[in-house]
Amino acid sequence: MRALATDDTTRPADLLGGQENKPGGSFLRCLDTEDWRALLEAGLCGRGFARDEYLPIGPDDRNVYIIWDGVVRQDRFPLGEGEHVPTVTRFRGSGQLVGEAKLITGDSAVRTKCLTGTVVVPCRARYFNALLSKWPDIRLALLRSLEDRNRSDELVYTMATRPPLERVSRLLAHLADTAGFPGPRTGSTTIVGPGQKDLAAALQLAVSTTENAIRTLRYHGIVEAGYRRFVVHDVDALRHLAAGN
Repeated sequence: MRALATDDTTRPADLLGGQENKPGGSFLRCLDTEDWRALLEAGLCGRGFARDEYLPIGPDDRNVYIIWDGVVRQDRFPLGEGEHVPTVTRFRGSGQLVGEAKLITGDSAVRTKCLTGTVVVPCRARYFNALLSKWPDIRLALLRSLEDRNRSDELVYTMATRPPLERVSRLLAHLADTAGFPGPRTGSTTIVGPGQKDLAAALQLAVSTTENAIRTLRYHGIVEAGYRRFVVHDVDALRHLAAGN
C-alpha cells in the first residue's frame, strides 16, 4: 500500500469554518461547533493527499482520519486478496471519520484510496480515545455518525435482490447527498471521484450491468456521466427509482 502525502498542511484556523455545512449524519455534522473548535485547539491539523494516493490506514499506522474535503474509496478483503475474490467496497466523503477500528485494535487495515484531492485531519488513535473520554459529547457525536453510516450502508450497498437500476440509482442519490457539489444556478449536483467501475465494485455488479443502468438514467435525462464524474440533474427522480417506483 503506497501512502504519498503532499507537504501541504492545513492550519487549525483554516478548518474553523464550514463544519456545520458538512453532510448530514457525518461525524463533523453531528459535532457542535464548540466541540469541533475544542478538537482543533487540542492540536489537530489538516493534511493533503492527491487524487489516487492512499491514506496509510494499515497495520503500522496508528491514526484515525477525519475527512475535511474529498472522497475516498475503501476496500476490505474479508476472504483474502486475489483475482476474483469478493471485496467490500465503500465510499466515504466529507465529514466522515475513517480508520475508526484503530480506536479498538491496532492491527486493523483497510485500503483507502483518494478519488479526489483530499484533505484529512489525522489524529493518533490513543490520543483520540483520550479526547473521547474527556468530552462525552464528542464521543456521542462519533457514535451517532457511525450508526447513521451503518444504516446508510444497509440501504445503499446490501440490497442485492433489488434490480440493478434501483441499486445504481440508490448509490448515486447517496453520493449526491454525501459527496456532491450542488450547482447554485443549474440546480444540478456534480459527483467527482467515483467512476463506473467504482460503482460496480461497491454494488458487486458487473461493469456492463452498471453501464446499462447509467445508460438508462442518461436516456431519461436524469444523469450525465463523464470520466470519474456524474452530473445529477434530478435527484428526486433518482430517489423515486431508488425506492423501486
